[in-house]
Amino acid sequence: MDMIRVRAVCPPDLTERAMALLGAEPCVLNLQLQPGGVRRPDGDAVQCDVLTGAANEVLRGLRDLGLEQRGSIVLDPVGTVFSDRAARVWATELGARLRAPVWAQVEARIRAEGSYPPSFYLFLVIAGIIGAVGIITNSQILIVAAMVVGPEYGAITSVALGIDNRSRPRIVQGLVALLVGFALAVAATFLFALLVRALELQPEAFELGVRPVSNLINTPNFFSAVVAVLAGVVGIVSLTEARTSALLGVFISVTTIPAGADIGVSVAFGSWGEARGSLLQLLLNIVVLIVVGTGTLKCQRAVWRRVSERRQGRVARRTA
Repeated sequence: MDMIRVRAVCPPDLTERAMALLGAEPCVLNLQLQPGGVRRPDGDAVQCDVLTGAANEVLRGLRDLGLEQRGSIVLDPVGTVFSDRAARVWATELGARLRAPVWAQVEARIRAEGSYPPSFYLFLVIAGIIGAVGIITNSQILIVAAMVVGPEYGAITSVALGIDNRSRPRIVQGLVALLVGFALAVAATFLFALLVRALELQPEAFELGVRPVSNLINTPNFFSAVVAVLAGVVGIVSLTEARTSALLGVFISVTTIPAGADIGVSVAFGSWGEARGSLLQLLLNIVVLIVVGTGTLKCQRAVWRRVSERRQGRVARRTA
């Protein structure tokens, strides 16, 4: 039984309407009002617990009242709940909405990942160099390690959200971060691989062209496109259902970090065909991840909107 706590600052002239809205929703529990209890912004303190399946409708109603502009709305996770009433409401009222994503939280997570401090670029560079070592030594373990470090999916999902919300600044910021980040990563791997070549530190197998890891990366085909599509779907679904983990990050990065690292290594060793293949792989996979991520977001919104509308229709017929 999942629940979130909603803490709102409500202007006094909107308090009655806000309390009526919250009081009419069966999935709202533990409703509290403290008149004049908040400063900066000044207003009445309203607090309640909401079963997550109904949170989207509750939050939409509060935002439509203007609390987002004139007051504030804060969401907190609720860990453990002991309440027979909550269990009864959870079982009888939610139906198919039991696992509905709370879209305000989903967008907040994506926005948080869509920030680009210096560490974002540093992690991309480090991931690229680790990937370069894995390519030169034919070490799949190091390729996986590079994918763990890579932070690029935050920018990709931010671009997808920007397209979904038609937010041009978010789209531009994400694309610029990806362009600059991967350019730095490729440059770093190129310099590293150039140093390895100058000092003749590359393994004999790599020198003789035995490069199974690199060959998998720089040969884009139908199967790599399938993996990119699946990674895009899994990434967005994991974000909407709050199931992100390091393993999911590895799965998503399999389509990007190794290709970026292989560009630098291939150029340093004069393997121009492999460099072109890796570049095509990187561009193809980033485009696919963005397009599939945007489509998955739109589809999930549409499905859950339909579920909510059906529930509201049943409630209206029941109360008519």
